[in-house]
Amino acid sequence: MLTLLADYAYLFSPFNIFRYITFRAAMAAATALFFVFFFGPGIIDALRLKQGKGQPIREDGPSSHLLTKKGTPTMGGLMILSGLFAATLLWANLRNYYVWIVLFVTAAFGAVGFYDDYLKVTKQSHAGFSGKARLAFEFMIAGAACYFLMQVGGENMSKIALPMLKGYVGSLGPWFLVFGAFVIVAAGNCVNLTDGLDGLAIVPSMIAVGAFALFAYLVGNSIFSNYLGVNYVAGVGELTILCAAFIGAGLGFLWFNAPPAQIFMGDTGSLAIGGFLGAVAVAVKQEFVLVIVGGLFVVEGASVIIQVLYFKLTGKRIFLMAPIHHHFEQKGWKEPQIVIRFWIIAFILALTGLATLKLR
Repeated sequence: MLTLLADYAYLFSPFNIFRYITFRAAMAAATALFFVFFFGPGIIDALRLKQGKGQPIREDGPSSHLLTKKGTPTMGGLMILSGLFAATLLWANLRNYYVWIVLFVTAAFGAVGFYDDYLKVTKQSHAGFSGKARLAFEFMIAGAACYFLMQVGGENMSKIALPMLKGYVGSLGPWFLVFGAFVIVAAGNCVNLTDGLDGLAIVPSMIAVGAFALFAYLVGNSIFSNYLGVNYVAGVGELTILCAAFIGAGLGFLWFNAPPAQIFMGDTGSLAIGGFLGAVAVAVKQEFVLVIVGGLFVVEGASVIIQVLYFKLTGKRIFLMAPIHHHFEQKGWKEPQIVIRFWIIAFILALTGLATLKLR
């Protein structure tokens, strides 16, 4: 919204500052951070009052969670989303279509997660929304987003780029709708599966989004993209503002989610975050880099798939418990050990993903 002031720079030259992505990104992060800090306690109190017993804890999960996490309210993703949207609407260029497409995916995935959380809280059951129905809604949302991305980005949007290779290596044509939707849905559900310990999902999410903030800035700049050998996508530089806003909102949420958590993000937050990350990756044409930068989420999701398939085939389990962070809990690792070590892994993976910029 404030970018409109740049149109009046001819009347007051300091308004030119609103043209700069770097300035607006910094301000968006600060705005989202203070928004969550200021309104967070009120949101937590309201959710605790409405939910009573809080999020139901899985009885087939780690037994310690029945004691340490019982009664904690969920749906804390509302804090993240409110900070993200407030800062974005204030500092992003609202005439940019990429901004609205990513916000659409984030809000829609958040709504699906909110309904899932609502069912869990009201029924006091961890069952929630039907898995098949939830996936169907997610694919419809992601498919619609990819369709609009193709309309905005043109034929290049359906092309494939690989890490460490210059230029596009091929085009998917209309099959991009399936590919792009899969990336977004997979990201949403992998982040959702990672959210199982206090602070485990939010920090790796901020690290991954931080990496894609840099990708968005470079890919959206013709000079930098040409120098680095990455494919230029006009307009996606504005997504840097959204990424910065998310990091600010995430930091604010972490203040309340740090162990012992005062609130859980729930599916409201984890699905929205994964959808956000997937949509940004697709928009900046770095879908395969997401596998590297978000490798922690990939491993978490893969551990569940492997566990289920192996159990169906053999009747035995590979991991003591899935997702894999619960496996380490069963092996005797303390929660802070798992969380901090996974943060370190996420940071290393983000650096690895960014390193592909100089290897092209």
